[in-house]
Parts: sequence; structure tokens; C-alpha cells
Amino acid sequence: MPFADFLRQLAQQGRHHFTTEEAVASHGGSPVATRAALRRLKQKGEIATPCRGFHVLVPPDYHSLGCLPPEQFVPHLMRHLGEPYYVALLSAAEIHGAAPQRPQVFQVMVKTNRRAITCGQVRVQFVARKDLERTPTVERNTPRGTLRVASPEATALELVGHADHCGGLDHVAAVLADLAESLDPVRLVAAAATCPIAWAQRLGYLLDLVGHRAASDGLAPLVQERAGGLAALVRAGTRRGASRVDRWRLVVNATVEPDL
Repeated sequence: MPFADFLRQLAQQGRHHFTTEEAVASHGGSPVATRAALRRLKQKGEIATPCRGFHVLVPPDYHSLGCLPPEQFVPHLMRHLGEPYYVALLSAAEIHGAAPQRPQVFQVMVKTNRRAITCGQVRVQFVARKDLERTPTVERNTPRGTLRVASPEATALELVGHADHCGGLDHVAAVLADLAESLDPVRLVAAAATCPIAWAQRLGYLLDLVGHRAASDGLAPLVQERAGGLAALVRAGTRRGASRVDRWRLVVNATVEPDL
């Protein structure tokens, strides 16, 4: 089958992804000839290869991007790789309507470290969390299927837990100011039970800081019950001369100024 027919058939089936093995089988030629044909299609901008052996069709609307948008191929890529995942951190916050600034990368939580993907102008960053199966998630529809996304409550906790991947605490606080309206207090406590208690301590403090005490109140009893000692707002920062907030059993060893 000519490649043009193969790609047209995929599109008619509503598929915008395929593997090298599928291309070889459809083409009926040698793997070497198939890879050469794939290279020519990439040079024309008709397909892109986010990951070795995995390709996506690039409709004309996305030629300037050089790839499909990440939310449209990441679920299929992770299925191809056989790895659990969910969209996380700033990308999840944006999906939940909390994005003071558009994220520069698409952030995906996986079980083990994985190199970032660059495909055209699309960049996918992977962050590792070994126990990601415990994280509450929701599904969101995309033009190419469904996307697994950390729940608003899990997103809030992970933003604090991975602030170094999210532009620092100033930016995290600004995102939380928008995200707080989507937080359910009961689900927030349940999500916090799956995370290090220090994340709840820091999140409670930041929610208070940005004026959303109603969202944080449910966390306070959990912190008082589970926190074995004082956590630092910035784990690597010095505690010398820092103030203390008893409600969160937290040493405030940094000044947070949300970049609202």
C-alpha cells in the first residue's frame, strides 16, 4: 500500500498515530525502505516522531507547530510504551482553568525518570512519582480521545511538592490563587493522605497566604494529627531566624510573593 493511502486510511479511522512496525507491514517493503519513506514524510511536515518508533500525523492546521499538540498524542504514546501516566503540575492546572501564564512545557507524571521529548515546537517533560497509582485523577476529552489528568486537589498538592518544576513558590502561589476555587475540601484531605505530610503543611500555608482559608481549613486537623515535627517551607533553605506558623507546624524560611 502506498504511504499516502496508509496515512489516509488512518485518518479515516480517526487515528493520528502509528508505529514503525505498522508502517512496515502496510508498506510491504523492507524496514530500511520504510524508514527512508518515513524520513521523507517528516521532511514534508506530514508526520512527526515524538518518540523512536512512534509517529503522529500532522494535519495542515498544526504544520507550524511541527507536531500534534501534546494532549492529543501523549495518551497513545504512553499506551504504546506500556506505562501508566497522568498530566500533572502546571499542565494539569491549566486544564483545570488555573494558568496565570501558559506553561512552556507539557508536564506528565510517570513512575520512573524519562527523558524529555522535543517534537517540533512541542516539549513534554516527565516527572517521576513511584506511587502514582494512588493519585486521584479525572478524564478530559480531546479531539483524539481522552486524557488522564491529576484531580484539582492532587494538582494543588503536587504543585507544592514539585515547586522546583513549577517556577518556584511565587509562581505556585499564583496558580493556587486560581486553582483554589476548584478544590473540594473533602477530596483535598483524601488526596493529602496519599502524599508526604509536608506537602499538606506547605499547601495549607500557601492557601491561607492567597486568601483561600476555606479551602485549607480541612487540612489543618490532618496536619496536627500526622505531622511529626516542623517542616520548612523551603526544604533546602536555612531555618535560622525564620518565623513559625503553628497552624501548619511550619517554619516559614522564605518570603513568598505570588506573581499574580
